[in-house]
Amino acid sequence: MQVIFFGTPQFAVPTLQKLLAHPQFNVIGVVTQPDKRRGRGKQLIPSAVKKVALNHNIPIWQPKRIKKDQDTLSQLKNSQADVFVVVAYGQILSLEILQMPKLGCINVHGSILPQYRGAAPIQWCLYNGDRKTGITTMLMDEGMDTGDMLLKDYTNINLFDNAYEIAKKLANQGANLLIETLEKLEINEIKPIPQNDEDATYASLINKDDFIINWNTSAIAIHNQVRGFYPNCFTSFREDKLKIIATIPIGDDYLQALDETYQGLTNQLESLDKTTGKPGEVISIIKKFGPIIQTQNGLVLLSEIQRSGKRPQSGWDLVNGTHLKVGEVLG
Repeated sequence: MQVIFFGTPQFAVPTLQKLLAHPQFNVIGVVTQPDKRRGRGKQLIPSAVKKVALNHNIPIWQPKRIKKDQDTLSQLKNSQADVFVVVAYGQILSLEILQMPKLGCINVHGSILPQYRGAAPIQWCLYNGDRKTGITTMLMDEGMDTGDMLLKDYTNINLFDNAYEIAKKLANQGANLLIETLEKLEINEIKPIPQNDEDATYASLINKDDFIINWNTSAIAIHNQVRGFYPNCFTSFREDKLKIIATIPIGDDYLQALDETYQGLTNQLESLDKTTGKPGEVISIIKKFGPIIQTQNGLVLLSEIQRSGKRPQSGWDLVNGTHLKVGEVLG
């Protein structure tokens, strides 16, 4: 099967690698986003997918606007590919492109459709506290993740999983599901299933404002925000920016999900002063673990943070490094 692969970030890499390693598929080209300038030196950095393609000497196209790039469109049309595989490419494909390959364009999407159509399904399902997610393969149409569904594969979400961990798991899961999808499509073993638009939800692009922690919400909401938008959430601390990388919501239901390395924490929490403070206030400091912060509803432990210009560190290191005191207020 002749395949052209569309993808850009690390999430797409396992699927490309799986295709390259499989004797049944021949990747004849890769389409990825243009190189971007990153870091202090503003050097042009290739996408994760492009790096893999370069290592395998695969032809690469990097159009700024694929729908308008006549040279790329012409080469894609003349490729005679059996299928286009699309994994987190980052641009909308036109009807002209969708109709080029014999088997159509197959997308690997990081949610159980029709839930979380759109750009950031993994992040928003964690933000909303979902306990299950998965991968859907689908035949692409002109809509935003609205095409007929092919196969699904589910995975559970633990309370302390973050977006990076779930994305890594789903990327590998998606690679396996894509291979199964292509194999079954070729022998007509899959019947595409239309999505029910009434059940659809949308995972919009994440804005910078989504990273700001509002201590006037609940402890579990803040915890889900931190792990959903990992590692970018922040609050203010002594007129500076403090990234909150990992938290532990305080409560019997939540603490049961901790492993045995946190046994010392649960022992200390039994004697915690339950006196409430105002949202954002440090109401207690747990030795060797870090500060307990009051929210509008419940308490949360800052287990990992990052100060401006510093490396990530534990909440306990924050206490020692800044002489953090009970009564100080974040935000």
